[in-house]
Amino acid sequence: MHLEFYEVDVPIHDTTRAQHGVHVFTGKAASVTEALARAHQVYDAAAAARQAGLEVPGQQDCGWGARGVRDGWELDWASAKAGRWSNPNDWTRKKPYEL
Repeated sequence: MHLEFYEVDVPIHDTTRAQHGVHVFTGKAASVTEALARAHQVYDAAAAARQAGLEVPGQQDCGWGARGVRDGWELDWASAKAGRWSNPNDWTRKKPYEL
């Protein structure tokens, strides 16, 4: 099985204030479906640990992890989008000509 690095972007909103954003997860997976599942798994584990008063687990196998879990924020998993991660600082990416 060939694993590639994926990014999962999940829309979030604060239930107590009118704030919105995106929670970004990254890690290795074999497909978009697996990336979505892994992101959801690590978030659920982090949220459960926080609710139990335990330390949020760090990075798990294949690089997946969830940090920055905060009370009052809800993730919209139905609107989550996943795709292969493209490093914006990769030297092989085309860059605009600069003077």
